[in-house]
Amino acid sequence: MKRLAGRFRANLVGFLTSVRLRITLWFVAILAIILVVFSAFIYIQQGNDLRAASLSRLETKFAQLQALVQVPPRDALREGRIMLPSIPNNGQPLLQAGDVMAITDPNGSVVQSVGPMQPAEISVFAQQEIQERGESNPLAYTIGAGTEIDQGGKSQYYFLLAPVTFAGTDIGYLVLGSPVDPSGELRRLLLTLLLGSIGTLVIALLGGFWLADRAMRPVKTITQTARRIGETDLSRRLNLGRHDELGELADTFDEMLGRLQAAFDRQRRFTADASHELRTPLTIINLETSRALANKHPSKDNFHALQVIHTENEFMTRLVNNLLTLSRMDAGQTALQMEPLDLSDIALDVAERLTPLAARSGVSLSAGELPEVHIRGDQQYLTQMITNLVENAIKYSRNARDPEVCLETGCTHDAASPMAFVRVSDNGPGIPPEHLPHLFERFYQADSARTKRADLPADSQDGSSGTGLGLSIVEWVAKAHGGTVQADSELARGSTFEVHLPVLSAT
Repeated sequence: MKRLAGRFRANLVGFLTSVRLRITLWFVAILAIILVVFSAFIYIQQGNDLRAASLSRLETKFAQLQALVQVPPRDALREGRIMLPSIPNNGQPLLQAGDVMAITDPNGSVVQSVGPMQPAEISVFAQQEIQERGESNPLAYTIGAGTEIDQGGKSQYYFLLAPVTFAGTDIGYLVLGSPVDPSGELRRLLLTLLLGSIGTLVIALLGGFWLADRAMRPVKTITQTARRIGETDLSRRLNLGRHDELGELADTFDEMLGRLQAAFDRQRRFTADASHELRTPLTIINLETSRALANKHPSKDNFHALQVIHTENEFMTRLVNNLLTLSRMDAGQTALQMEPLDLSDIALDVAERLTPLAARSGVSLSAGELPEVHIRGDQQYLTQMITNLVENAIKYSRNARDPEVCLETGCTHDAASPMAFVRVSDNGPGIPPEHLPHLFERFYQADSARTKRADLPADSQDGSSGTGLGLSIVEWVAKAHGGTVQADSELARGSTFEVHLPVLSAT
């Protein structure tokens, strides 16, 4: 579950930080701005058209009521309901549903009204209009643009206010009102624009992500191929076959891989050829110095010189052998002879074989718990891997106060995927934290002062001086067996190297 949760979090973080998502969000954001501006323009324009239509209706109706305004019939002001006038030609009512008509006294208080609006609300409007018009020309006959009033936030009205005269005297005012949007067109338009914009953005989000994913698919292919390419596998090529910018990038990447492959091939051939050619003279030098050292009466100076030559030759031989081994590994010329093995037996053989070397260096080499752990591997290379780890521990712990090296094997208790392990620990000076990530790089040594010195006496050197290649071989052998290797260290407390290998499954 933890592994699945970690993978899910990693995928989620990768998705949230991906270029595809950013491109999609930018596309949707730009489209949203365009939709908002377009919808606002349509909504405002439709509102203006409705207001113009409302004013036009008021002017038309007021023109038809002009006779009533100037010479009102007797029953226009009688108590009771206002008698709605009819159009003379067809007898249809002049006022439609939602229209408001009222007659007020000279002070603006409603005497009679008809329509959905309350008299008190009409009085407020009428009194305000009478006061504004009275300041300029109280006897003026007013008709024209009306005043916009918000009716409870639900509907807007335009009103016209005109004096009602009789015998040259103002006896009251006529208020005529018409809703701006009697059929609710603006509300329906707003809902339509809102739902349409949301639907468009959802479609744009899905379509934009699909297009972005399709456009970025070649980049994903390049990334996956680059991850699979290693120093030993430079033969992979993208071969996208596109004629756009991404195709040009892929072709450039393929050309770069070709140049790198050629350079690595030349390097491997040189390393292999040089290592092979150097083995013969080094072997001859070793034989000749051994025979000279066997002479019982050499001079003291000659004896020391021969010792130095012999020690340096052993170092060179080991370096050449390691280079040749790595060169063969890189070139894929190493064939592992996989067979069922007991990892504890290999570790015990290495411990017994290196005990004399540890004793000469003043190091106590002990074998800890060595339970049976069955794996499938190549015995020769696994032996070389453990030998390199133990020799490395002996070399760097021999200057401790009571140098000790411990070799252990075992199996983890993870039921999901149990792994065998080989652990080599020492109580040496430890490795600084900044060097740990580079320990398995070729020719990398955490402390150059630890390398062998040719001017030291022969009895102070054990032939185990580092070449900077031993741990690289350890890492290659571990990976070739489907395992991993890790290093932990604490200054002044020692270091621990641990290799994990797959356990042989029961059949």
